[in-house]
Amino acid sequence: MKSLRKPISLFVFSCIVSIGTLLLYNLPFFKYVFNNTNENLGGQIFLLASLVVIMLAVNFMMTYLVIYLLRMVGRVLLALFSLINATAVYFIITYSVMIDATTIENVFNTRYSEASGFFSWSLWLFIVVFGMLPALWCIFQPVVIGKVKKMGVYCGSSLVIVLTIALMNFSQTLWISQHDTELGGLLQPWSYLANTFRVISSQQDEQQEEIKLPEGRITDDEKAVVVLVIGESARKANFQLYGYERDTNPLLSKQEGLKVYQANSCATYTTAGSKAILEPKNSDDLYELLPNYAFRTGVDVSWRTSNWGEPPIHIDEYLTDDELGVQYPDENEAYDAILFAGLRERIVSSQKNKVLIVLHTSTSHGPKYADKYPKAFEVYKPVAKNVEEGEKNVSMLVNAYDNTIRYTDFLLDSLINTLRAMKDWKSAMIFISDHGESLGENKMFMHGLPMKLAPKQQYEIPFLVWTSDHFRDYKPLDELPAVLEQHYIFHSVLNLLSIQSPAYNKDYDIFIAK
Repeated sequence: MKSLRKPISLFVFSCIVSIGTLLLYNLPFFKYVFNNTNENLGGQIFLLASLVVIMLAVNFMMTYLVIYLLRMVGRVLLALFSLINATAVYFIITYSVMIDATTIENVFNTRYSEASGFFSWSLWLFIVVFGMLPALWCIFQPVVIGKVKKMGVYCGSSLVIVLTIALMNFSQTLWISQHDTELGGLLQPWSYLANTFRVISSQQDEQQEEIKLPEGRITDDEKAVVVLVIGESARKANFQLYGYERDTNPLLSKQEGLKVYQANSCATYTTAGSKAILEPKNSDDLYELLPNYAFRTGVDVSWRTSNWGEPPIHIDEYLTDDELGVQYPDENEAYDAILFAGLRERIVSSQKNKVLIVLHTSTSHGPKYADKYPKAFEVYKPVAKNVEEGEKNVSMLVNAYDNTIRYTDFLLDSLINTLRAMKDWKSAMIFISDHGESLGENKMFMHGLPMKLAPKQQYEIPFLVWTSDHFRDYKPLDELPAVLEQHYIFHSVLNLLSIQSPAYNKDYDIFIAK
């Protein structure tokens, strides 16, 4: 024990931290490099050796500077990095994720109720062994700091080594630029440090006021209601309506007048996917969103949600599942049926002739699919309790996920039947998912990969539409693209609500322009 407390020089301390960071947290990075270079064996070895030297030098230099300049604060930072590194590597290995800006944004937008679904004994054991133990060593190992001259020599030498090796690999610049997302998402601790700053900067930009759309006006007094249901992680591949072999849509498949469209999401995570559904065009800018614009134009708008991560909604009636649970105590707020509670009464009681209701569901969100539906809908058995268990038996995970689609089928069918019975109103139901989901294909699970890397299961989504008789005429399919974008929602809803506006684009409307 005394030997462990023996002081070591800051040079040795920095070397140990640098080597430990490489071996404990960056093997997935080097595995990716080895599997994705086009070099021959000699070229692969040279590239890998170069990256090893660069990583060791950079981590050594940064560790030396952090401890020399910040002392105990630097030790705490290194300990914190160890814990986060261990957690990041666990998720990279277990769920095949990359710690890019999308992943960091998902972390910021995840509530404890969902994040807790990832907690497991294997996660905690991994964090203790690969995070907690190195963290404790960083904090309690005595270190002789040394003089400033040594810091200059060691850090300067490290910088020269990095620049020299980088110049020797100048021919790899194109390859690195082509794989920058993957490399950056696997490199610890730089992946989450750099991308956290990117997300914070992006969020600060998005806090600016929405870009207002041109003034619109309602052109008739016809009573019309549109219920837009934003699905969560619902992938097209598991819908019977799209050819899935299981009867996951036993009710909707019998609904008269239901239109089924091919569609892709604009992103693979909730924040960007839901924004794309509600905005007039695909843009990094924050334009006035559908519910906000309709509300400002004079439509009675209600937003009901059991989800999170949605873009800013500026309306008078914004209700969470908890608030709806108080309003409808007979309905179990643990499931998405709470969002549909009392809709007929809510519509009929409106003081306006145009009503838009948005239901932001969470029915198919992992990792605990089996907790997202009442047990009466557990048709496919046995089920995996969570994604981690499902990795060992993918069929059980698919069973749980398919049960969420059966539950979605029930909710949408009930909604259509409610709207059909309202003879005094023209009505429409639109269901579209924010993004898709991976269920073990190529050993990938859940969602959130960058679009250029995402498998089709993460962006091919269901797009279902039902309207009451004589409400609007649909465009012939040959006048529409083979695959629709999420932006079709904005313009189609404006048409349904008889909103005349310069923001309306008939080319992005599934209905014939009114």
